[in-house]
Amino acid sequence: MYHTIKNSLIRLGIEADNLHYQLSPDELVKQTLALQQGALNDTGALCVHTGRFTGRSPKDRFIVMDAITRSAVDWGEVNIPFDAKAFDRLYEKVCTFLSNNKEIWVRDSFACADNCYRFDIRVITQTPWANLFCHHLFLRPQHKELPFTKTDWLIAHAPGFMASPAEDGTRQENFTIINFTRQIILIGGTAYTGEIKKAIFSVLNFALPYRYNVLSMHCSANEGARGDVALFFGLSGTGKTTLSADPFRRLIGDDEHGWADGTIFNFEGGCYAKCINLSAEKEPQIFNALRSGALLENVAFYAGTNEVNFDDDSITENTRAAYPIEFIANAKHLSACGNPKNIFFLTCDAFGVLPPISKLTKGQAMFHYISGYTAKIAGTEIGITEPQPVFSACFGKVFLPLHPVMYAELLGSLLENHQEINVWLINTGWTGGGYGKGKRISLQYTRAMISAAMKGELKNTYYYRHLHFGIGIPAHVPGIPDTILNPRHAWQDRNAYDKSANQLAELFINNFEKYSQKAGPETKAAVPRVL
Repeated sequence: MYHTIKNSLIRLGIEADNLHYQLSPDELVKQTLALQQGALNDTGALCVHTGRFTGRSPKDRFIVMDAITRSAVDWGEVNIPFDAKAFDRLYEKVCTFLSNNKEIWVRDSFACADNCYRFDIRVITQTPWANLFCHHLFLRPQHKELPFTKTDWLIAHAPGFMASPAEDGTRQENFTIINFTRQIILIGGTAYTGEIKKAIFSVLNFALPYRYNVLSMHCSANEGARGDVALFFGLSGTGKTTLSADPFRRLIGDDEHGWADGTIFNFEGGCYAKCINLSAEKEPQIFNALRSGALLENVAFYAGTNEVNFDDDSITENTRAAYPIEFIANAKHLSACGNPKNIFFLTCDAFGVLPPISKLTKGQAMFHYISGYTAKIAGTEIGITEPQPVFSACFGKVFLPLHPVMYAELLGSLLENHQEINVWLINTGWTGGGYGKGKRISLQYTRAMISAAMKGELKNTYYYRHLHFGIGIPAHVPGIPDTILNPRHAWQDRNAYDKSANQLAELFINNFEKYSQKAGPETKAAVPRVL
C-alpha cells in the first residue's frame, strides 16, 4: 500500500521519501507529541496552537476562473478570481515544498453520507494533527475501500509554505485556492484547519446545486424517535448549536448538509465546535466529547495545570474542538435521513421587533433565506451604540460560489414539492424593547416554542400577520405567555416599536436590492413594508 500511495503522489508531482498513510488517531496524537507540536489536557484531548491564524481569512480565498467557473460563479468580494496559469505555477511550488518536507501525512476520506453524491478526497498535510482533523471532520472509508484508486479532489495543506504575492498573485503570504477544473485545493501559509473544512464546503456548494440540483446547506440537523427531521439555520450567536443539541433527538450533523428530494445527508463525519465559555452545564454533549482522540485548537490551560480554561480568550475567541460525530452519544450512525418536517431560521434580533416564533410561507422562507439576518448588540465593538444588522445570504454567504438566489429557488422548489414542511422564524434575541431596554427571550421559552412546533401543537393554532413583515404569529403556544408572542404588545411604548419596526424593515429592503433583479415574484412579495 505504501508504494501505491508513493507512486500516486509522484504522478501528482510530490516525491516524498517519508510519508504516513491513513494513520490512526492514536498514532497521529503520538507523532504530534513527539514533534512537540501539541500537548494533552487532563481528559486526554490533544491541544494545539494554529499560530498566526486562529480563524479563516476570507479575503485570501480564491477560485480559479476558467471555462467551468467563468459564467457560473457569482464573482465579487466573496468569490475572488485567480488566474489558472498562476495556480499551476503555485501548485508546482507547493509540491516542491511538500517533497522537501521531512515527513508528510496522507489521508483518503470522503464527503457526503449519501453514496449517490459521494466525493472521494485525498488530503496531504504537513503536520500530523492537521491529518487528525481530517480524520475527524471527513467521512471515514472502510479498510477494504483503501487506498482510493481514483479521487475526486486533492487537498494540499502546507502551512509552512509562504507565497510571494508579487510572484504568485496572492494578496499576502497565506492563501486558499480552489481549482474546479483540476479539482485541487491549495492551502498555504495558514495552519488553521477550518480552511480545509470550509474549502470542501465551498466545493460542495458549487457542485451539488449546479450539477445535481441538490440544495447544499449551512445548518445543523437532528431527528426525533418517529423519524421527524428538523433543520436549524443561524449565524453565530443565534443559538444554532445549543438548540439543535437535544438529548432526546439523534444528531445527524452540526454544520453542513445536503438536501436531495427525499433525503437529508451530512457532508461530514464529525464536528468542529466553538468551545469558548464551554461548560458541562450549558452544553454537556460537546463538553463530554472532548476526550482522548479529540483535537482542541488555541485553548489555554489554567496556570500550572493541563486543565483547559474554556473562558480564556487570550489566544482567540474562536477556540475550537474537532471530534468524530460518534463522540456525541446520540448521534445517528449513517448521518442521513428523510425530508425535514420542520425548518427553523434562527435570528438574534437585537432590535426587539421580530416575534419569538412565527410561521413562514414559501415565499417568506425564500426571502428570509436570502436575507440570513441577525444583529450585533451595542457595546460589542467600539463606536456601536445601537444594534447593528448582519445579513449573510443563506446563513453562510462567504461559502457560496453561486448566486444566492439559486440556493433560495432550490429551497422554494423543495418546499413546493413537500407542502407539509413547516418553516419557522425563531427570534432568540430581545423582546419588550431593543437591546438595553427590553430583555432577552429566555432559552426556556425558545426551547418550549421549538418543541411545540416539532410536536405539531401549533398545527391548529390561529395565526395573525405581522404588520411590517407579514409573517404568521401564533395566537397561543402551550406553556408560553400570550403577551410575549406579539412583539408589539410586549413594548410599553408602541409608537417606539413601530419606529423600530420601520427601521428594521428598511434594512431588510435595502439588503434585498442586490438580489431583487434575479429573485422571483413570490420572493419579492415577501419583502417587508414600511408603514
